[in-house]
Amino acid sequence: MQELYDKSLPGITERQEAYAREIVKEFESDIDLVFPRAARDRKNIEEIVAQFNAERLDGIMIVMLTYGPGMRIVRAFRENNLPVLLTNTQPVPEVTDDWNMDDLTYNQGIHGAQDISNTLLRTIGSTYAICTGYWKDQEFKSFVNDWSHAAMTASQMKGMKIAEIGKMHDMGDTIADEASFMRILGPVIHKEYIGQVHRNMEAVTDDEIDKEISFNKETFKIDEGMPEKNHRYAIRMYLGFRKLLEEGGYAGFSAHFDVFKGDGRFDQIPMYAASRLMAEGYGYAAEGDTNTVTMVAAGHLLADDAHFTEMYAMDFKLGSMLMSHMGEGNYKIARKDRPIRLADRVLGIGDLDNPPTCVFQGEPGPATFVSLVAIEGDYFRLVVTYGEILDTDPIPFIEMPYFHFRPESGLNECNDAWLRAGGTHHQTLHLGDTRRRWEMLCDILRIEYVEV
Repeated sequence: MQELYDKSLPGITERQEAYAREIVKEFESDIDLVFPRAARDRKNIEEIVAQFNAERLDGIMIVMLTYGPGMRIVRAFRENNLPVLLTNTQPVPEVTDDWNMDDLTYNQGIHGAQDISNTLLRTIGSTYAICTGYWKDQEFKSFVNDWSHAAMTASQMKGMKIAEIGKMHDMGDTIADEASFMRILGPVIHKEYIGQVHRNMEAVTDDEIDKEISFNKETFKIDEGMPEKNHRYAIRMYLGFRKLLEEGGYAGFSAHFDVFKGDGRFDQIPMYAASRLMAEGYGYAAEGDTNTVTMVAAGHLLADDAHFTEMYAMDFKLGSMLMSHMGEGNYKIARKDRPIRLADRVLGIGDLDNPPTCVFQGEPGPATFVSLVAIEGDYFRLVVTYGEILDTDPIPFIEMPYFHFRPESGLNECNDAWLRAGGTHHQTLHLGDTRRRWEMLCDILRIEYVEV
């Protein structure tokens, strides 16, 4: 707002600040909004924006309390490093017959938003989000909530560390310039040592394993023929990896399956560990694919329960893709009407003992898939598709997480566009429609968003 109206409407600043605090209260169950005071002149604006940056908040949401001149924001937002959301709203939802000049002044934010947006556009470019609507309406609240999650995710990504343990030879679509990756998306990639996982495993106690077995019995349907030795070893690996992530401050990891036989000290590859850690909120992808690890880790922040998968095969009769991978999956997305099986699973890949594997189908209903594409240098693209997980019968001989996904755009059309956009063969999945949050994240990170 501005100080111009204080003389004609004594107390307007306090009145409009009370309105701003009502907005804070309206959102308090979903978002932490910080409102120190009304910004009434250039000095106020510069102080508050600098304060928000110093406190490393996730973003700045502008609410027009009255008209405010645009030129007052120029220096503040030239020096601002936080994402910006400009809202175009007002204290009351309609103009009524009893309005007078006071009411017009209290509710004149729209032309202030126009001056501010015009100035922002010429100051920082089209890098800010805009939302018009009444602040109590669900769509307005939903937009602000989505944007807040995107801003928080972008903020958290700047401090992320991702652990890479080996990389599959000659796999092209998982490669990125790591300096560009850190500069544009935020996370740093650390080449970790598999020996540390082994040392962590040796320190795991029988009591820790017994406690995890009790959890397994409550959560999974364990195969009757599951060898105790294999079961306990899988848990030991999970606890070894978890300690690596905890002590290293990692948001996720990728360990290529050939590393384990190549090292010579391991009995299994970590199918169980990958699934458990994804369910605990860590990012994961196979074969050294740190691009997808980062998207799974970011997905956990954007919405609940991100899942790692790939398009395994097409079903032209159902118009779907069968989604699966070697055995890793976030069982939090499993359908609720069927048990999650912990299988004594034969796996030829890796050429080691049978790894206990979580086997489930995804919950039927809407779903969103994303794929991070490293085009060249600083040029990144997110390829996104939306559709439906189908309600299908179990496939008895698939001992991996799996489900049929039918893209809304059509099987052939989706795949043509996916291939043309460079969509990768590993993906991140959310149940539900999370496209807007992903698009908002792309806008904040300034990477390309392509929906197919």
